[in-house]
Amino acid sequence: MQIPVPIITIGLLLCSNIFMTFAWYGHLRYKGAALPLVILSSWGIAFFEYMLQVPANRIGYGHFSAAELKTIQEVVSLSVFMAFSALWLHEPLRWNHALGFALIVLAAWVIFKKW
Repeated sequence: MQIPVPIITIGLLLCSNIFMTFAWYGHLRYKGAALPLVILSSWGIAFFEYMLQVPANRIGYGHFSAAELKTIQEVVSLSVFMAFSALWLHEPLRWNHALGFALIVLAAWVIFKKW
């Protein structure tokens, strides 16, 4: 049984964005950590993001256009970030965040619609 390209692509993008979100924002919870240590740690985490992101784009390209791949990545990124922000940073999700995200999802629909 072969896993469909969209499932593999979106799954890899989801995992890569979890790593990247922690690389970029995970350290905000530890403001006392030395900046050089934070930078090196973030680099180390980002390595694993690239190990997933690059194959996701390679596998997905052809089934999806480059614009569609980028759109998927942005929607996944914002979805991961909303959960991360609430669960890791303990920041509330406000109505304007949800509305803004809904508008981005609408933009994604416009990109994927066959006109």
